[in-house]
Amino acid sequence: MKTKTKIWLGVGAFVVIETAATAGSPRPGPETFAWPSVRPHLPAAAAAGAIRVAQQPDHARDAGEGGEAGTLARLPPELAFAVRIALLRGHLLVGDELVKQQQWNAALPHFLHPTEELYGDIQGELAGYNVPPFDAALKALAQVVKTRKVGADYAKALKRVNDALAAAEAGMKARQSNWPGFVVEAAVEALKAASGEYEEAIVGGRIAKPVEYQDARGFVWEAERMIESVAADLQRQNVPALREVRAGMAELKPAFPSPMPPRMPVKDQATVLGDVARIELAAGKLM
Repeated sequence: MKTKTKIWLGVGAFVVIETAATAGSPRPGPETFAWPSVRPHLPAAAAAGAIRVAQQPDHARDAGEGGEAGTLARLPPELAFAVRIALLRGHLLVGDELVKQQQWNAALPHFLHPTEELYGDIQGELAGYNVPPFDAALKALAQVVKTRKVGADYAKALKRVNDALAAAEAGMKARQSNWPGFVVEAAVEALKAASGEYEEAIVGGRIAKPVEYQDARGFVWEAERMIESVAADLQRQNVPALREVRAGMAELKPAFPSPMPPRMPVKDQATVLGDVARIELAAGKLM
């Protein structure tokens, strides 16, 4: 028989390391792949056995907000904080797109979720980044969206929140010796969350949960914004790797053709997961 050890690679995948123990036939399983690690190194046991990439059905789902606390808890605190800020921005990004299309019912959840699902996990850390509390600003913005009036009040409320998020970004940057690499790493984690949300959105081969689809779109667009915000530094560091990341993003984005989802998915979950995995591998050269 063979013993098996799972080692997480991220993006909803793990490697199964098989080492021979006693005689016997191995159980049929996924095909063997050479899958380089982005950050962690595999144990020496991997060299003696087969490394097989397998999909964990529940892990990609946990990358979304439903399992966010458990998923982000595995990250270093500063990275987890950055990812939560990214997801918050992603909600506002897609929410703003929907507001501009006057899709009020669709927009509102994306202005409520930051308070309901994210703010509580970062509020205790804000002072360490010199960021004043901004829960009142988030609630005021959601209230303005409830009134369905786009104008000066909406612009002012959105700016208050964006100013707080900009302060958080400045506070994070002051604590990082490799800011471009840190931004890329946080962007990759946001893409993992997007893949989990996309999986949640698809039921029976159709996009049955528009909010989850929109979450995924917002997280992908925010991840791209983050990478482009440090692109000049990344260009000096590794031109081919940045090119690979940009190509991967260009391949991924067509899965989200508009803020309001199509009835049928443009790409299935496995394809989206593969796109994110390719971006992660390329991004590893930039961290």
